[in-house]
Amino acid sequence: MALIVQKYGGTSVGTIERIEQVARKVIAARERGDAVVVVVSAMSGETDRLLGLARQIASRPEPREVDVLIATGEQVTIALLAMTLQKLGCPARSYTGAQVPIVTDAAHGKARIAHIDAARLQGDLDAGRVVVVAGFQGVDAEGNITTLGRGGSDTTGVALAAALEADECQIFTDVDGVYTADPRIVPTARRLDRITFEEMLELASLGAKVLQIRSVEFAGKYNVPLRVLSTFQEGPGTLITYEEQQVEEVIISGIAHNRDEAQITVSGIPDQPGVAYRVLGPVAEANIEVDMIVQNVARDGTTDLTFTVHRNDHERALDILRAHQAELGAREIAGDVAIAKVSVVGVGMRSHAGVAARMFAALAAEGINIRMISTSEIKISVVVGEKYVELAVRALHEAFALHRDPER
Repeated sequence: MALIVQKYGGTSVGTIERIEQVARKVIAARERGDAVVVVVSAMSGETDRLLGLARQIASRPEPREVDVLIATGEQVTIALLAMTLQKLGCPARSYTGAQVPIVTDAAHGKARIAHIDAARLQGDLDAGRVVVVAGFQGVDAEGNITTLGRGGSDTTGVALAAALEADECQIFTDVDGVYTADPRIVPTARRLDRITFEEMLELASLGAKVLQIRSVEFAGKYNVPLRVLSTFQEGPGTLITYEEQQVEEVIISGIAHNRDEAQITVSGIPDQPGVAYRVLGPVAEANIEVDMIVQNVARDGTTDLTFTVHRNDHERALDILRAHQAELGAREIAGDVAIAKVSVVGVGMRSHAGVAARMFAALAAEGINIRMISTSEIKISVVVGEKYVELAVRALHEAFALHRDPER
């Protein structure tokens, strides 16, 4: 008998009819002889609805109370799914993150899982029950409800699979696997049969919405077999694994893009040792993550520092820097939200030269200006104007011939 953790996203449980469909998939897995733990998100649109209510009260509501509010979305889903399973004759029991318990740090809205006590869940599994767990949430050491950030149910699923030593973690969503690019932008995008943890980690961090980055980190760290599948159609999905076959033939595995970017430029600061820390230190202390960074030194002894943050953190980062403007000696602090990041990812880049040149040539041929560049061993990212993002993705997909099956 295998132990399977299945995670279902918001669209998969968006209506009572879809919840019943999920219940039948769970029962089918049990009938194949598997023990099943199910992790679910809030019903589609529910988290946004709850956040909208909060913003009617305050433009920046207190993070602890936001977590208390939005964690209720998953609590509704687990109860409805457990009821449905029971109605269909399948013994089931639901748990919130606090009831498991899934213990996290105290970073509200961005909490990280520290420990899972899976004893209660294992007891239910041993008793022949399906366990239904609320994704996206946990509890800190003080007993406060915490949430893991957007897509955090993926992380819950993988973390539970690691804690229970499950045979596989299956992420069910509204797409049937990981694609070479977003099929809504590139109609010729191709589903990948398999991809490495390393490549999936890069794609997730660079904007691919299929999996949350921390779920991939967990899966790679604890060697949890991870598969992305569709709730609505049968198929093998995409297996995320340690080793990718045909690396020599496959240079680029996928194109990722991210519109949730904002750019901040601090101009005219003295070009002195430690200047980057003086600019970025207060931003980091506010728990704002900085992505790409470029520093330009002028002849007059000053320098400009440009970096990107998540668009949701843009205004807060500007407020922090402007409060330190006099101390920094900055001439100007400016922001821009009309940008996007486009990236090419592939482990084959390690053994193939000329990837950057081909990427830049493809963008130049479409008249797309590159504002910033960042590279690693298996990815190249560029910042472009937001209005060019879809054109850039299509141009790069064509330039690297990702629509072709590498086996042909």
